[in-house]
Amino acid sequence: MEIAFRSALLAWLQADPALSGNLNAVVEEAPSRTALPWLALTASASTDWSTKTEAGRDIRVALELNYRGDDPLSEAALIAAIERRVESLPADQSAAGFRIASLMFLKGRAEQRGEARRALVLEYRVRVMAA
Repeated sequence: MEIAFRSALLAWLQADPALSGNLNAVVEEAPSRTALPWLALTASASTDWSTKTEAGRDIRVALELNYRGDDPLSEAALIAAIERRVESLPADQSAAGFRIASLMFLKGRAEQRGEARRALVLEYRVRVMAA
């Protein structure tokens, strides 16, 4: 279910016109030769979250936004758009073989990487049940 969730989340993010208009890439893992800004689903991990009658997973995912700017608030609107899009992922993902029971923001981390490069990592916990 973890791989199916990753795929569904990436497709959902890639389908957003506001994000695709402001990002050079929305990909799985960091792109090697893409101009900033880009968004990547860089990590995930899952544990069992099954019941007696249904298979389930507790999945943690990390999205990393890389961008350029001297002002830490330079991409605040883009970051808000990413958060809104992730949190609006439809619960019914039966075509992918699961349904979302809960999705919540866990934490964010921002860092400056030199040459006015910035990175923001957003971590989410998603609990899914087999469809």
